[in-house]
Amino acid sequence: MAAPTPAPPADGLALTACAASGKGIDYQVGPGKAYTSLDAVPWEALKAGDTVRIFYAATPYKGKFMVAASGTQAAPVRICGVRGPNNERPIIEGNGATTRAALGNAYGNTTETRDIHQGRTIIAIKANASGTYTDYPSWISIDGLNIRAGHPNYSFKNAAGATKTYDPFGACIWVDRGHNILIADNEISDCQMGIFTKSSDDGDFAVTRDIRIAGNYLWGHGIVGDDHMHTTYTQSVGMVIEFNRYGPLRAGSLGNAAKDRSAGMVVRYNRFDGGAHAIDMVEAEDFPITALATPAYRTSFVYGNQIKKNGDDGSFFHYGGDHFGAPAGANWGESLFRKGTLYFFNNTVYGTGSGARIFQISTTAETVEAWNNVFWFDSTVTELNMRQAENDSLSPTYTSDGILNLGVNWIRTGWTDTTQWNTLKGQVKGTANLLTGSTMPFDAATFTPLAGSAIVDAGQAAPAAAAAYGVTYQLGSSLSPVARTVTGSKIDLGAVER
Repeated sequence: MAAPTPAPPADGLALTACAASGKGIDYQVGPGKAYTSLDAVPWEALKAGDTVRIFYAATPYKGKFMVAASGTQAAPVRICGVRGPNNERPIIEGNGATTRAALGNAYGNTTETRDIHQGRTIIAIKANASGTYTDYPSWISIDGLNIRAGHPNYSFKNAAGATKTYDPFGACIWVDRGHNILIADNEISDCQMGIFTKSSDDGDFAVTRDIRIAGNYLWGHGIVGDDHMHTTYTQSVGMVIEFNRYGPLRAGSLGNAAKDRSAGMVVRYNRFDGGAHAIDMVEAEDFPITALATPAYRTSFVYGNQIKKNGDDGSFFHYGGDHFGAPAGANWGESLFRKGTLYFFNNTVYGTGSGARIFQISTTAETVEAWNNVFWFDSTVTELNMRQAENDSLSPTYTSDGILNLGVNWIRTGWTDTTQWNTLKGQVKGTANLLTGSTMPFDAATFTPLAGSAIVDAGQAAPAAAAAYGVTYQLGSSLSPVARTVTGSKIDLGAVER
């Protein structure tokens, strides 16, 4: 599988060069360095302030590892790539990778748990199984690497030296637990999923918290015929997904681009191409007690994104939950749904295919506030629906299809809120605010508004609840983040300012 590696983002990521921090040990990996392979690095011994610098090599590093260290805000633990002469990221390849023998007992206390944690990922961020039950990694950064080929099609050698294949449910980077984790400026491809973050209700130590996924290029993930594997699958408290490029999933994979079960989710300034749903925001399945007790679970923010996908593959945005039919009082299903508000603004949506359903809102306990967006669909899209009906059986306690409040948005002429199969419930309000047109108002390649189009200088101010989330960046022509400055009397509609 081959795809170009974009140039590193110049602004917005707040990353420094891959250099020793001066606050810990500088582990250098590469040709002629102290460590020539990844399995030689003492991963189990990393401490606050340590840096593992992986230098570019002409051949990929075939290694996999685990990080359990506890850094601090002043002295994080950083694993970073030093680029090659043509700006190449060092490659970490899971196919044929070896594992450091000393990590065996760190992965798990039994053969079964060691196999589980090694089989699901190339890079694991998790507590050392030799420590206490409440341990968790903290202040970890993984940046500047090309991480690829951890999929059931491939095999590796585990810490015991046995050859194994990767498990069907896993990811290139698996965050089993940890606080203040940064995954940035990497190319991540050809795994079951790109990034997975896990949380449970065992205690705050078991919650992945304050996670930032920024400036990565993620592509080619998923398992053919399977709708459970996604490019990113996140379930954390405090989740920021920004400045990333989501390329298409593996051909034949049925997963989403971004699937999220987090409390306090912000998805901004990304480019999405493909996926069943571009963004799927559903209930906190594995840590509902923690999520329901977190006020931020009820609010999600999606803004400044460029989205292009085939509407025939599924609705563009799903908000609420995905397990239906729970009886009253059950601790699963609708009782765990988001039951809050999705603030959706300054996104540019470009639909292809023959049909499109933009918003799929689970119940009338969920509301979407949408303003300053642009919704364009190719002429091939003959069924252009504002909403998709929830086709699953809801508990009789709930009413399906949600509430959609529309501010000023631009949408292609011919949209409707009915379908040939369903009479939708819930409500759509504010349709009088919509601007419509029959020609594309932005450049198809850069998403930049066209001169004189109706989307220029047409924006409205944010409601009070979203006022703190200013639209301050956009993706430039190279899909790198650049500052966004309003150039007219009002902000332009969509993800890019002209």
